[in-house]
Amino acid sequence: MGLIHAENLDFDEAEREQPELELSVVMPCLNEAKTLGAAVDEARNTLAACGIVGEVIVADNGSTDGSQAIAEHLGARVVPVKTRGYSNALRGGIAAARGKYVLIGDPDGSYDFTHIPRFMTRLREGYDLVVGNRFKGGIAPGAMKPLHRYLGVPVMSAIARILFRSPCGDHHCGLRAFKKSSFERLDLYADGWEFNSEMIARASLLRMKITEVPTTLKPDGRGRPPHLRSFSAGWQHLRMMLLYSPRFIFIYPGIAMMALGIVTMAMLAGGPWFIGAIRLNIIAMLYAAAAVIVGFQGIVSGILAIIYGVDHGIFPGNTRLSRFTRSLPPDSGLVPAAVLILAGIFGAFVPLVSWTAQGFFLKEPLEMLRILIPSVACIVLGCQVILSSFFLGVLRMRNKPEPLSVTSAGGTQLPDSYDRK
Repeated sequence: MGLIHAENLDFDEAEREQPELELSVVMPCLNEAKTLGAAVDEARNTLAACGIVGEVIVADNGSTDGSQAIAEHLGARVVPVKTRGYSNALRGGIAAARGKYVLIGDPDGSYDFTHIPRFMTRLREGYDLVVGNRFKGGIAPGAMKPLHRYLGVPVMSAIARILFRSPCGDHHCGLRAFKKSSFERLDLYADGWEFNSEMIARASLLRMKITEVPTTLKPDGRGRPPHLRSFSAGWQHLRMMLLYSPRFIFIYPGIAMMALGIVTMAMLAGGPWFIGAIRLNIIAMLYAAAAVIVGFQGIVSGILAIIYGVDHGIFPGNTRLSRFTRSLPPDSGLVPAAVLILAGIFGAFVPLVSWTAQGFFLKEPLEMLRILIPSVACIVLGCQVILSSFFLGVLRMRNKPEPLSVTSAGGTQLPDSYDRK
């Protein structure tokens, strides 16, 4: 989705031309009149006490309780953001920020804006993204639901650390700071609560410098139920992380399924197998063949997803993969596909020959399935290879060759990238 378009923001362009500040504190706001004043005061007093040249921005998402007037009265800059949603409000406030650095945090009384110096110290050291860790700083009783505190946030954070190798132990903390220039490089598109997870995922993939600092969490002072819905938000975060991890969602499970399926079919090719009192036979072979087919499709889907992601700037460039895919002709999969299909057809004829030789009657029809099942699997895999090869060709069609320039003598000048050897 990227940054909110300028036409959705109601702030003067002249404000962008003012001298750059060091820090902009951005607070997303939707009817926060009860707690907004204290949050703005706390942030502004901290900036003044620490000698930080900065501003406080209230990104208002359509409040009807007078939050805008409170913010302006206390010296904050109100930026109306018409597009509804937590992430959209943040995008609008960040787009309007004049500071070199930006700190975001909810003005509901749950976050401590006196911790701003902790974030600034890390930013000044050269970090691109500094995330608060509420588990290290302390969570007050009643500030976080037990489901979130002991299961949701720790599990999600552990998954994210595995997928992206980030140093953050609290991926969902909403109090965080970053270089504005680094944020613009992230080009985030999430429009829900997964905004914070996507920020860390993208920053990790782009190899930005990330760290965390301890912060605290207190019960919010809204006096109303939060907008967050636990299971819906949890799924949004998990889905976002998996979409940015094609190796983990596609390739690694695919390799595991293919390996298990091939080994199982090889074991059962000569007859049934016993694991204790469990007997594996034809039905197990059928499931194994399905695992091979699904696993192969997973691997191919993962490779195609990575290629698409690299080409569209979603994932960082992969030189080896790009060189390999560009060296392959569109019909490169036809030969291995033909081998698989022919092997499958040959295997499928074996039961037919036996059936004919036995007078159109098979004495042990189930035994023929030991040959027929792998044969059908080979035919399906061959067809998948053909389809995947042409799909890869479609993905590569958008890479237009460099235009040739015509010299003054009427000849054709080759582009600089042309290999003359």
